[in-house]
Amino acid sequence: MKLELRGITKRFGTLVANDHIDLVVEPGQIHCLLGENGAGKSTLMNVLYGLYTADEGTILLDDRVQNFQGPGDAMRAGIGMVHQHFMLIPVFTVAENVMLGHESTKALGVLDLDAARARVREISARFGFDVDPDALVGDLPVGVQQRVEIIKALSRDAQVLVFDEPTAVLTPQETDELMGIMRQLRDAGAAIVFITHKLREVREVADKITVIRLGKVVGEASPTSSNADLASMMVGRAVELTVHKDAPKLTDSRLEVAGLTVLDPFGTVLVNDVSFEVRGGEVLAIAGVQGNGQTELTEALLGMQSQVRGSITLNGRELVGQSIRRILDAGVGFVPEDRNEDGLVGDFTIAENLMLDRSDGAPFVKGGNLQRGYLAEFAREKFDEFDVRAPGIDTHVGQLSGGNQQKVVIAREMSRDLTLLVAAQPTRGVDVGSIEFIHKRIIETRDAGIPVVVVSTELDEVAALADRIMVMYRGRIVGIVPGDTARETLGLMMAGESPTEGAAA
Repeated sequence: MKLELRGITKRFGTLVANDHIDLVVEPGQIHCLLGENGAGKSTLMNVLYGLYTADEGTILLDDRVQNFQGPGDAMRAGIGMVHQHFMLIPVFTVAENVMLGHESTKALGVLDLDAARARVREISARFGFDVDPDALVGDLPVGVQQRVEIIKALSRDAQVLVFDEPTAVLTPQETDELMGIMRQLRDAGAAIVFITHKLREVREVADKITVIRLGKVVGEASPTSSNADLASMMVGRAVELTVHKDAPKLTDSRLEVAGLTVLDPFGTVLVNDVSFEVRGGEVLAIAGVQGNGQTELTEALLGMQSQVRGSITLNGRELVGQSIRRILDAGVGFVPEDRNEDGLVGDFTIAENLMLDRSDGAPFVKGGNLQRGYLAEFAREKFDEFDVRAPGIDTHVGQLSGGNQQKVVIAREMSRDLTLLVAAQPTRGVDVGSIEFIHKRIIETRDAGIPVVVVSTELDEVAALADRIMVMYRGRIVGIVPGDTARETLGLMMAGESPTEGAAA
């Protein structure tokens, strides 16, 4: 099925998110849509999927004009979408989520969950997923939830498939599998729109590339174009794709973790007897496949886990047993892996989110009164310094693109007097221009003599930032190796194999 968008325009007040965009995606083609966060890519796809109504323009499928009143119309027309932010119900099972919106019934109107389970198993087997149809979605790791989103789209036999940043939460191995799935779908005749900020993925899988900047199409590119050329088209300037950092200058500041064990409410061990140290002036990157204890480890550092054994000391001060408030007040900055769940309040403004963890006293609150003038001045300064793309500081964070939401989190956490920075998936779902900026800020924090812990499933990011790399597997440390360790070695360690002889332990 051929997809054509003609002159699509979408406005939000005075903001023109899409400005007369034309796009053609042929059957049997993977068409990549590149652009910075806030460029209008997701808005355009939400128009296509019926979530938004275009102010101007036309959608055509096989040269027939479409008038979608909602996602149901788009799905019935043969369009499927895998969203950047999950559209799943946490208290439902995988099978229930997959059948949601196109339920089938047996006798007496009983839902045919058996058919949904069989459909999940069939797709999972066909494409190499490992998903239990009876698992509660809320109990699944982020990476597995992403697979459920993909299964949900594939279950509806869509002929036009939109993948909106589908690899943002996938490991390198899972990403490779997804690339293979997309090729299979393309070869079967599907028209695929692939939205991603990862240039390597674009060059690997795209048949055609369209670049959007500030809501407009600025050109097309070939998959053979260089990363530098693609990045320049995206942001309108030359982008430095290499992280430059000097050798670490270690300070006396340090985080020490000894014998740390974290259990879930049922007594299952999630982090198993982990010990390591991070000195001021260095970045320790924690690598591993999603779901191997990294999340629980970072949450333990912040006091967010209730069943913790062992010791966590920051400059000699014990953090285990301390409240989250006391840990934050000790100077710990935290960039959570899920900004929407743990980092932001969507209904609050940018300014309000910038003071979230400092709302109990000076300088933002005095005598129980919010110092609105100071907050506005502070927010405008950080708005400009961290290049947040929005109409202004009174914009609700929930209206921002994912990358701009991440900039708000980064701005808040890096604007405090830090003694430790813990950044989990700091550039998840963020475009190349924003990645450049965030990486520079992390290295500046490290160069200020502050211990930095970065958790990332992106091996390129780990290699770019790390002075040392700690790999976790099934809640344990497989090894701690130098930051320049080969990608192949790290991949084997992520599968549970010990590092080569001679690597640092």
